Amino acid sequence: MQNTQFQDSDIRWKQRFTNLERAFTNLESAVAISSLDILQRAGMIQFFNLAFELSWKTLKDLLEYQGFSGFDSPRSVLKQAFAVSLIQRGDVWLDCLEKRNLSSLVYDEAIAQQVENAIRNDYFPVIKALVEQLWVAASE
Repeated sequence: MQNTQFQDSDIRWKQRFTNLERAFTNLESAVAISSLDILQRAGMIQFFNLAFELSWKTLKDLLEYQGFSGFDSPRSVLKQAFAVSLIQRGDVWLDCLEKRNLSSLVYDEAIAQQVENAIRNDYFPVIKALVEQLWVAASE
């Protein structure tokens, strides 16, 4: 008989990953639009915020499933995920964590465009790589 705690943590990260997949699909649709108007840009930024939040929380659940513990912040989760090769480009993930606060300034057009560019060029690719890697892990 399998340990119930083991089963629950297995289920938790996979359930969270299902939510991440949905959020990522919305972000991917927004990124596919080449020239965004102000409302579309705001939507993209919100989709990014949700995908990022679910990314680090899914990583936390997966790390706990793998036996790691003691996470007190998204930063500690990202550092551990990088250390065990669950994510690549740890510097981009940490930058994403630091810069996500700028996303609340979507009323400032110049900042909103900077955030959009960072999402397209830096953050979307690392989230996409994570989703692809987790999809494989969830299928095993």
